[in-house]
Amino acid sequence: MSFRFGFLVFPNVQQLDLTGPYEMFASATGAQMHLVWKDLATVRSATGLMLTPTHTLADCPQLDVICIPGGAGVNALLLDEDVLQFVREQAAGARYVTSVCTGALVLGAAGLLKGKRATTHWNAVDYLARFGATHVEARIVKDGNLITAGGVTAGIDFGLAVVAELMGQQEAERVQLSLEYDPHPPFSSGTPRQASPQLLALARERIAPSIAAREAIVAEWEKRTATV
Repeated sequence: MSFRFGFLVFPNVQQLDLTGPYEMFASATGAQMHLVWKDLATVRSATGLMLTPTHTLADCPQLDVICIPGGAGVNALLLDEDVLQFVREQAAGARYVTSVCTGALVLGAAGLLKGKRATTHWNAVDYLARFGATHVEARIVKDGNLITAGGVTAGIDFGLAVVAELMGQQEAERVQLSLEYDPHPPFSSGTPRQASPQLLALARERIAPSIAAREAIVAEWEKRTATV
């Protein structure tokens, strides 16, 4: 049996949010991979990697798994009704509706997080409640057919978890073995709980401009949806 996996790819996407789970999905038996955007022009990721869509929003087939990655480019999507409507329509027919990192905010803006348990990057968890979700502090959170992953590298673990959901644990373990996924990071500072106060302050300082911009956009989203 084959499964269609589709990722929304957009300017300033965080490429590892996409390429981490993409590698896991693409390594699974029978996977059909789709990168979807408004047109087929090459898209520049937040760190400069160029990604080429395979389908437009208009011609994308119904996906079995729709995945929204995160990154600074998420901000522009939160008020983009063309993108949000595409996500809603795909979600209605997908077996699993998923996100990595701040991609969860796009699901929220599309109205797909209401009453759901979810997670996202640690710097964005406060937004989940504003979209009607309950934050769960976990690397992967499953609520019905909604599966959300935490920040960036969580997408790799998430990818294996989704493969297991669709094809069974043995197939997921085969993919893990074929990619020799056996992480042993050289440092223990991958979450706010583990990082020193000084390191956490530095990280927050670096992302402060993006957070400020996102706050204004989410406030505008709240204003628009309150009048609907």
